[in-house]
Amino acid sequence: MLVAAAVCPHPPLIAPELAGAAAPELDGLREACVSALRSLAEAAPDVLIAVGAAEEIAEPVAYGPDAAGSLAPWGADVRTGAGTPVLPLSLTVGRLLADLAGAGPVAGYQAVPSGSSPQECLRAGAELAGRAGRVGLLVMGDGSAKLTVKSPGYHDPRAEAYDEALARALCGADARALAALDAAEAAELWVAGRAAFQVLAGAAGEARPRGELLYHDAPYGVGYLVARWSLG
Repeated sequence: MLVAAAVCPHPPLIAPELAGAAAPELDGLREACVSALRSLAEAAPDVLIAVGAAEEIAEPVAYGPDAAGSLAPWGADVRTGAGTPVLPLSLTVGRLLADLAGAGPVAGYQAVPSGSSPQECLRAGAELAGRAGRVGLLVMGDGSAKLTVKSPGYHDPRAEAYDEALARALCGADARALAALDAAEAAELWVAGRAAFQVLAGAAGEARPRGELLYHDAPYGVGYLVARWSLG
């Protein structure tokens, strides 16, 4: 059963080593992520699982608690974990944040294909929630990368409304709204977190958690949202 969740974005620049002189620009984001993760740890789940989408896989991939990641492809070989880096970007940043927050051991890392259908994501979430009596999820996902003319995907006039809808759903812990996200529209708007958000919806099921939005901004033209959910 899902008892708590933390939702965080996964920009490589969240690692100060990559941001350089611009690192202070994301201090507020880092602080919000740490706060969300500490709340997740305080819920005392039996297992804590990190979930993130990956474009480079065609099937879901489960990684063990010792899986390592690196941000070398994004400019600096910032590593988390030991051994050969295997985690995709979303889960590499997730592990970095969990380490930063001291959120306790992560039992596993679940990567879902970015192109997974909503139904596949919902089923995956329900399966994760059934792994223990008390399950905590760290859900890694960005909003749209088409919010401004300086965004990685340039500007799409639909992007702002989409991100606002995401913010409302995360703030209100509205699993039904997340489950109803349109996969095709999300792909068009470069919403990297759509699949992970729908895994969260599947994990919540018919429960009615409490939600709180801790951060919602687009400092680099990409929607970054931080939220925490609790079922008490």
